[in-house]
Amino acid sequence: MNRRLAFVFLTMLPCIACGEKRNLRGSFTASQDGKTYLAVVDDNAGNCRSVRVDGKAWPHEIGEPGRVAPGHHTISCNGDIGFDIPLGVVYKFDYWGP
Repeated sequence: MNRRLAFVFLTMLPCIACGEKRNLRGSFTASQDGKTYLAVVDDNAGNCRSVRVDGKAWPHEIGEPGRVAPGHHTISCNGDIGFDIPLGVVYKFDYWGP
């Protein structure tokens, strides 16, 4: 019985390891092409007339991913919030809170 349990665990481990990860400002998964993307999936509960990323108007719709460089970014809507995007992921920004 222990071998069967060990086999199931080892078989499931890669699936667990490749799942969605989360940090304070959002969640991220590996992108299919190895490039880095940002999707702003929350417009601060409708309180943003325009979202700015790194000082520039974000040209994409809410939820639509756009290419970005990995690393530190600043998102703005009634204040600035800094956050980091790892290399090769689709990062879904969804938390405007403190």
